[in-house]
Amino acid sequence: MVARARIGVVDDHPSVILGVSAILNVSADLVVSAWGPTVDSVLVQDEGLDLVLLDLVLGDGSTPTLNVAQLRAAGVPVLAFTSGDRPSTIREAGRAGAVGMVRKSETPTAVLAAVRGALRGEVVATSDWAAALDHDTDFVTARLSDREAEVLALYASGETAERVARTLFISRQTVLDHLRRIRAKYAAVDRTAPTKIDLFHRAVEDGLVPPGG
Repeated sequence: MVARARIGVVDDHPSVILGVSAILNVSADLVVSAWGPTVDSVLVQDEGLDLVLLDLVLGDGSTPTLNVAQLRAAGVPVLAFTSGDRPSTIREAGRAGAVGMVRKSETPTAVLAAVRGALRGEVVATSDWAAALDHDTDFVTARLSDREAEVLALYASGETAERVARTLFISRQTVLDHLRRIRAKYAAVDRTAPTKIDLFHRAVEDGLVPPGG
């Protein structure tokens, strides 16, 4: 039997939890294994979650920044699950490290596609997500040089440092030096990218690679 990906749902509306559970649980590859109105209540039910659908406006007064950070610290990717009527919370979730968003009003097919995309490590960059980031005046550019942008685009698309070096006719050490500077520049504007997938997210946000990689 193929193992089903374990999904958590953080939402304080029981009808929403029932609805998304009904969509996901009929799939042979997905199961909602934890749910509740807070991040704590979901994490305590299942410590091995593969993904969490997170409502961005919860009744406990918590913020997207805190909730995404707590889930990422637990090793769980976060997909914003929202009505989409507050662009500021979408932008906040993006800056905090959410892998994308899906509207609660989407069709079951779209919700399933978003969840499966997030599980594959893709950035789920819907038009709402992209629009929120595009109009975020606080979303500070890292001001990469042209060469740094080239390196990031190749590396974030899945190339190794060795292949990037060969493509650009530079040494592997030069590529690694560029990556260190790129990470430092993103950290300086509060858009940290310690891992390769974080660099992919930054590259998508800055339009250097398409959302699907």
